Amino acid sequence: MVSRRAVVVQGRLATADARLGAARRGEHGVRVLSIDALVARLAGGFARPVDEETLKSTLKAVLPETELGELDPIKALPGMIDAAAETLRKAWSAGFDLQAAASRGDRVASIAHLERAVVAALPPGMLRPGDMAAAAAVRIDHAPAILGPVEFVDLSDLAPCWRPVVVALAQRVAVTWASGPRPVPEWIAATAIRVVSSEPEAPVVEVCSAATPRHEVLEALRWARGLMASGRARPSEIAIAACRTEEYDDVVLALRAEAHLDIRFVHGVPSASVREGQAAAALADVLVRGLSQDGIRRLAALLRQGPGPFGTLPPGWTAMLPREAPLTDLAAWERLLAGKDVLTRPEGPAVAKDLRAILSLLARGTSAAAEAGETLLHGLSLRIWRKALLEGSPAVVDLTLSHQRIDDDADAGTSVVWAPASALACAPRRFVRLLGLSSRGWPQVASEDRLLSDHLVPSRILEPVPRSVSDRGDFAAILSTSSEAVVLSRPRRGADGRLLGKSPLLRGHPDGTHLGRNRVPEHAVGEIDRLMARPEEFRGTAQATAAASCWRAWAGAGLTAHDGRIRPNHPVVLSVLGRVHSARSLRKLLRDPLGFVWRYGLGLETADPSEETLTLDPRAFGSLMHEVLEATVGALETGGGFAAASADRRREALAAAVASVAAAWERERPVPPALVWRRTLDEVTGISLAALSHPDAAYAGQTTWVEVPFGGQAPKRAGAAVPWDHSLPVEIPGTEFRISGFIDRLDLSECRSEARVRDYKTEKPRKPTDVLAGGRELQRCLYGYAARVLLGPGVSVDASLHYPKEDICLPLDQPDTALGDLARHLAAAGDSLRAGNAHPGPDAEDAYNDLSFALPANASELYCPRKRDAVRVVLGEAAGIWEAA
Repeated sequence: MVSRRAVVVQGRLATADARLGAARRGEHGVRVLSIDALVARLAGGFARPVDEETLKSTLKAVLPETELGELDPIKALPGMIDAAAETLRKAWSAGFDLQAAASRGDRVASIAHLERAVVAALPPGMLRPGDMAAAAAVRIDHAPAILGPVEFVDLSDLAPCWRPVVVALAQRVAVTWASGPRPVPEWIAATAIRVVSSEPEAPVVEVCSAATPRHEVLEALRWARGLMASGRARPSEIAIAACRTEEYDDVVLALRAEAHLDIRFVHGVPSASVREGQAAAALADVLVRGLSQDGIRRLAALLRQGPGPFGTLPPGWTAMLPREAPLTDLAAWERLLAGKDVLTRPEGPAVAKDLRAILSLLARGTSAAAEAGETLLHGLSLRIWRKALLEGSPAVVDLTLSHQRIDDDADAGTSVVWAPASALACAPRRFVRLLGLSSRGWPQVASEDRLLSDHLVPSRILEPVPRSVSDRGDFAAILSTSSEAVVLSRPRRGADGRLLGKSPLLRGHPDGTHLGRNRVPEHAVGEIDRLMARPEEFRGTAQATAAASCWRAWAGAGLTAHDGRIRPNHPVVLSVLGRVHSARSLRKLLRDPLGFVWRYGLGLETADPSEETLTLDPRAFGSLMHEVLEATVGALETGGGFAAASADRRREALAAAVASVAAAWERERPVPPALVWRRTLDEVTGISLAALSHPDAAYAGQTTWVEVPFGGQAPKRAGAAVPWDHSLPVEIPGTEFRISGFIDRLDLSECRSEARVRDYKTEKPRKPTDVLAGGRELQRCLYGYAARVLLGPGVSVDASLHYPKEDICLPLDQPDTALGDLARHLAAAGDSLRAGNAHPGPDAEDAYNDLSFALPANASELYCPRKRDAVRVVLGEAAGIWEAA
């Protein structure tokens, strides 16, 4: 069937429906057009309407050079391009002549001046609506050959700028206004346009309320799946809509994936939902928030397969980046790329060269946003980036991207549609569910134009149909064109928890069904929804069985497998007990067997922060101080000896060491902001000076070492001298435990008959009577014993703890007794763990336990006290050290 005619519809959804309908009916020669496309076709001469992207790009080009009078101070602000585009669109659609109205005031004159600049800069053939309508009116006699009969389908009204050309068109060809049950605009009455109306549909209307907007979406998808499962409707006959979709889009997107339903986003999906949009967002994050290792890694991962600079880097190049280094500025990256760890790798120099070019561009921030996008992005990600820069200032490109949308791939002819109410009002569906019918959600409140406020140009002129009236009209149109069923849904509370009232559009409708958040649906959206709605089914799954068993075990006072009971001689336990231990791991074994197995058997650890921190935690502060002491003593030893150095020489060496270590930390680790970092370095300097100035009696011919390795540990600095063979094993007598580590400081006499082992502490001093301190203090005992073993018999070893903040030194008076007690407790702890008793100890309750996330919530107040007595009974002798002084 050949039928030359034009069908005018509004919106992408209506266009898709009209084309699909014509194809199914076998109609040829039917052109489905929007009103501006129809007028452009009639105008001829390659005329085309001003599209949004071109308008904004033109505004961006002309705004800096155009004098806008009182608007000059704000023309460079973010949002000005969007506001100016909106104002011009309103004026053009309303047929309001800005040039003729320029005498109304300076503000209107400024907008008129801006309009002249925009029109002059538009590409050839691109016309304002009024100019295009005038050009079409000149060629109106060609309408029969160009268009044929014209039918306007399911439109509520036309913008004033198009009405004259449509009236003239009706004098040349047959023009039909197929409004359906919608009201016919008044201006059509006195024209030759034939009106075709129909009786309104009488759908079954249901009203319901959901707990939140997310619950509304969940119920809507349950409803849609129920219609399809029952055979009442095909996907293309179902629509879900809201007056404003922004509040619901993310939820619909997430539940669409969970439900495995084809849902068409008529207004487009968020750009960040696709990989290309995520790449643009990653670039924006780096430019707006500055360089960081995580940001560069994320950007590289998203762009590694593209043709840009990141695509040329070799696979696995990120392995040369120290994971703990924050790399938060260009200087930190330069220090890393110039270091030997990078340059000594075969591919290192090439990677460093390419990465420097990328980083130097990114370090310029949002001022280089356009250049960075053109250099690093490609394809869809580059188009997304360009559009974001047109719609807003580079300074807020991350926010602009968060609101940007791209076309959805789903086919509207085979999918459930999710659309704004304005789009659905022009494209009827048999089954419709309307969301967000709350007091502040539907209808929307009318607002003045951002640049031409009501006292300058009345809003009724720029916007003949106010937003609130339009929203009410869309609601009425949907109700009158949906043939089978309409469900009106409202949230009882907003996403922020605020109580919401009913929309005035629900007046005359009953209160409807109160949908509980945890109700059992007839049709579930997906597997998770089904299991949540059917507890008996979920209860039978392995996951639920294990979770319920664990919960009951945690709530009881007895000890079960969920509290750390494992089978005797478990291979993992035997493996970790046979490893070479440190003082830290042995403390964990003695005071928290469960944490010991988690950390050393299962490798469970917390992630170190890679971004800048406000302060150093106690462990990091202690590490910083130890590095400073090591560098200082090392420099003094090579310059004549630490013991012989004067106070001034020690201060000089300390200052140089602080500068060197600080530079290394800034290059490789997260450090606090500059002011706090300087204060931290001053504190470290003071504590280190106190440690170095402690009045120790110098041995004859004394030599001092720092960070001395033993038990198989290698020196931290390549080629550093050590006083013994550091590869020899050190085994605690009476046990099978081997130990290794680094002694903070070792003073040794020339004849090697006297030795001083010093372990520095930055924490609160212990009591002088404490020896093992319940298993918390093992360094003095273990390090002193290691020194005696490796230095040989006959050496006198003085092992002590030094608290330089308080200038307190605590020597170990009876090392043999302490070692014997420790060996006995370690043997008991090892036997208990081999027997399968990996239960939480006192350190599990510690506020600084970094594995507390694996314990029940609030474990120190509830779980651990509940299990404490049972743990002591089961561990028996292994728990005895907790009471030892």
